[in-house]
Amino acid sequence: MYSKIIGLDIGGANTKLASSDGTLVELHYLPLWKNTRLPEVLKEIAQRFNPERVAVVMTGELADCFEDKEQGIRFIKETVDSAFGSERVSYINSQGRFQSEANSLRELAAANWAASARLIGEEAGDCIFVDVGSTTSDIIPIISGEHRAGLTDFDRLLRSELVYAGTLRTNLAVLLEKVKLEKGMCRTSSELFATTADAYLILGKIEEDAYTCETADGAGRSKTDAMRRIARLICADLSEVREREIYEITEQVKEKQVSTLAEAISEVAERNGLKKIASAGLGEFLIKEAAEKLGFECISVSGRWGEEISKVFPAYAAARLLDAEKPLIEKNLNK
Repeated sequence: MYSKIIGLDIGGANTKLASSDGTLVELHYLPLWKNTRLPEVLKEIAQRFNPERVAVVMTGELADCFEDKEQGIRFIKETVDSAFGSERVSYINSQGRFQSEANSLRELAAANWAASARLIGEEAGDCIFVDVGSTTSDIIPIISGEHRAGLTDFDRLLRSELVYAGTLRTNLAVLLEKVKLEKGMCRTSSELFATTADAYLILGKIEEDAYTCETADGAGRSKTDAMRRIARLICADLSEVREREIYEITEQVKEKQVSTLAEAISEVAERNGLKKIASAGLGEFLIKEAAEKLGFECISVSGRWGEEISKVFPAYAAARLLDAEKPLIEKNLNK
């Protein structure tokens, strides 16, 4: 059995689901910009689990299939309400609070990290919450149980509270302008030939079943397929570069991503007087290395709630927050 309260985190590429007791965890690759199956999948989820209440956070409104964020929010909201019934659904805004009629619709934009930060603030106290997912990295200062981050992605990018690089979908050419090879420094090609998923698959940091996004060339997800894609990063194939050099390139990918993450964490830490990190997401291994680089204490969400929960933490946090506030919400609805 599972809790009848579930959380949904609807992103541009992935939709994540978790129950408030943590017994139910699912991740669906549903790119919104590509003939999305989100409406059908949500209806199937509603029929399969028939939840009493649903807590929703979103980031998918930024997908470029929408004219602007408000159009994206309305699409996601209408899709969720249609699947589950609006009377059962509660939305969490960028303050980490459940949305009321008085709030602006745009406050729902990019709010999944706010739900996570609120739960982490209750559980871990003052810290920097860092969540490295498939596409982005959130770096959220939490003081006295409240986040101190900017309220939009634009603001957070300005404040280094958002780094647009993740564990699966980031183009390697964005991370590395050059790579070091036996023959010398080599510039990379700016095509979408390979992604971070290829690098971390080769390094053994993710398993093949965690490679949930599309591959850059539409081919398979084996290590050989990944090596072939990474060779293209330097306009080569596997007859021109040896396996050892491919591994060296992937190590340079990881080193660059850890360094970028550590730089952003350091900036947020200095501004807020914090030196403790709470890490979550598929890329927890990157956060751990960044914390070691900075000499910061690092508390692992995987260690506290398990690896599967860590991968869908905003959905789990949303469900937990709704479970805690359900009596108050129902009281207000019955007024």
